[in-house]
Amino acid sequence: MILSEPKIGVVIPSYKVKAHILGVIASIGEEVHTIYVVDDCCPEQSGEYVTLNCVDPRVRVLKNPENQGVGGAVMTGYQAAIDDGIDVIVKIDGDGQMDPSLIPDFISPILLGYADYTKGNRFFDLEKISEMPRVRLFGNAVLSFMTKLSSGYWDLFDPTNGYTAIHIEVVKHLPFKKISKRYFFETDMLFRLNTLRAVVLDIPMDAKYEDEVSNLKISDVVGEFLIKHCRNFGKRIFYNYYLRGMSLASLELPLGLALLVWGSVFGMSHWIESIRTDIPTPAGTVMLSAVPVIIGTQFLLAFIGHDIASAPQRAFHQVRRKFKIAKRADDK
Repeated sequence: MILSEPKIGVVIPSYKVKAHILGVIASIGEEVHTIYVVDDCCPEQSGEYVTLNCVDPRVRVLKNPENQGVGGAVMTGYQAAIDDGIDVIVKIDGDGQMDPSLIPDFISPILLGYADYTKGNRFFDLEKISEMPRVRLFGNAVLSFMTKLSSGYWDLFDPTNGYTAIHIEVVKHLPFKKISKRYFFETDMLFRLNTLRAVVLDIPMDAKYEDEVSNLKISDVVGEFLIKHCRNFGKRIFYNYYLRGMSLASLELPLGLALLVWGSVFGMSHWIESIRTDIPTPAGTVMLSAVPVIIGTQFLLAFIGHDIASAPQRAFHQVRRKFKIAKRADDK
């Protein structure tokens, strides 16, 4: 439950960011109560470096005994924030790309009850997009579309953006052991948040590209990302449309797929037969193929429209807060 003076925590995964980490910490404003620097078994011993050179009393250095990736480092910070009674947790990178002065923009929608989770969007200002490396621009565009399908948050963009804020009540309900710990972390978080029906908002921001080196190579993860997106899409559809409840969309998806596949296979087989025998396919046979394809496509479009419109609208932490208040009243 958020009090009049909410406690804000910042988690900074620290891996090969020794050159930037102290500057990032120094830029974090007074609105932040605790700063968690998570040394993810960094070869530069950045955790020890911060301990010896940082005098900010808000800083706590946490160390993972082995490298767990950005997701594992963030989860370490989240757990420490839960133990410390933090209300809202912000996650920023330690490489200087993210402006800490934007922290109030990220936490305000959460504190006001409009959102459970906020994330940065570097694509909001079209004038700034030209400054982004083209490889990152193209990769983010493709990943964003894939994430819309797998997460169900159709109005979000820039899914790999690591500048985020989350309410502690949502963190407590996350399956820590199931969330992807490496580069798929931010995207997998969106899928997990959708299963909780959490409200997610994009926050406009600019990104800085200077002398930092990205550890992510698109060519190394594209196959892994595709498989995990397909897995999450299947899980989300099953959870939302068949396990937790059913609607007209629950019928539109299987009927649309069945009609589209049957019509396509039926039509293709007769088209091949027509080419082989040099005999024109009868108009009736063509219609038997075309009609299922048309109807199936309409069903699938209707399902997508329903899926887009069904994005969570009520903040999860607000619902939980009201539930706890009602429960305490009943107990009395």
